[in-house]
Amino acid sequence: MQILLIFSLIIAIVAVLFAVQNAAPVPVQFLFWKYQGPLALSLLLSVLLGVLISMLFSLPSLTRSKMTIRNQRKKISELETGLNDAKVKLADAQSKTADLEKALQEVNNPPAATETTETTLK
Repeated sequence: MQILLIFSLIIAIVAVLFAVQNAAPVPVQFLFWKYQGPLALSLLLSVLLGVLISMLFSLPSLTRSKMTIRNQRKKISELETGLNDAKVKLADAQSKTADLEKALQEVNNPPAATETTETTLK
């Protein structure tokens, strides 16, 4: 943050020096428009006009990028919801599998108490 402040301060100092040293009036003519003013002001207006034009040309691309980002975030949200649903289903399936395995073990290996009662009945 401090580097940005120092850089901005240096640019401001250079701009002021440029404006002080180039205060001579300069005629500017564009189509039917004529203007005479300081060279520094003419250059500043030219730079600002260039920045404005470049911003206008980059606006469609910026808008398209923001729409793409919004759509991607929406898709991520949907995928995360689907993932959470799948995790819940997996946990349920694992629980049912554990219950079924336990029931299968009980069927294959009955408890010892029932064996002793069967042998005493014979």
